[in-house]
Amino acid sequence: MTDVDPSPFDLPGNGPQAVLCLHGFTGTPYEVRPLGEALAARGVRALGPALPGHNETLQRLAQVSHREWLEAARSHLRVLRGDHDRVFVVGLSMGGLLALGLASDERVDALAVVATPLRLARSVRWGVPLLKYVIPFAPKRTGADILDPVARQRHPSYDRLPLRGVHELMRLQRWVRPRLARVRCPILVAHGAHDTTADPADAREILASVASERRELLILEGSAHNVAVDYDGPRLAEATADFLLRRCSPA
Repeated sequence: MTDVDPSPFDLPGNGPQAVLCLHGFTGTPYEVRPLGEALAARGVRALGPALPGHNETLQRLAQVSHREWLEAARSHLRVLRGDHDRVFVVGLSMGGLLALGLASDERVDALAVVATPLRLARSVRWGVPLLKYVIPFAPKRTGADILDPVARQRHPSYDRLPLRGVHELMRLQRWVRPRLARVRCPILVAHGAHDTTADPADAREILASVASERRELLILEGSAHNVAVDYDGPRLAEATADFLLRRCSPA
């Protein structure tokens, strides 16, 4: 993929399997499209929706609750479940939280979560609930959390953070953490070693907390947060497809 296309995607497959690809907070489907493309190349239908408030406006995103993100993801999952025998979920960052939440109370055949933050920095957790009333939108750092400078420059994303939305992300984290033990399907947990957005230690906590018999950890040494479009993107895409299609075959 060479073009920057932030729009939702629905890539056809030729078999009974499908994958729901969920992007991160203030991101777009572009950042998970390489994972969907790798699976579509192997015959899996890949659906990558824009979550509520994304591909819209910052003002709209500031009004969205974490329940809206969950229900949107759940609705897409159930549509795919109605049309396909097996459905996987792949999520990046906030999308990983949603994927874990879905797997805790819906039928998911396997999942891969990438750069998934279980908690934000303590200063953010303390400050956001109050600051959101004073500073509605906070500037992001310069560029996305990507090591590859070319990929960082072209990455589509909102350039500011709606602090009400950050607070909803925190609420989503609080909802997901106690539900990790309910996740029983095969799971791949991947994380960039140089991630400054989500602590790589969270990947190990996820792996240790889920009840899945088949679980695997993949640390990408050449990437930061948005791994799928960073230096290790091709490796992550192939590893994800391999895990979902081979490791998750009936034992």
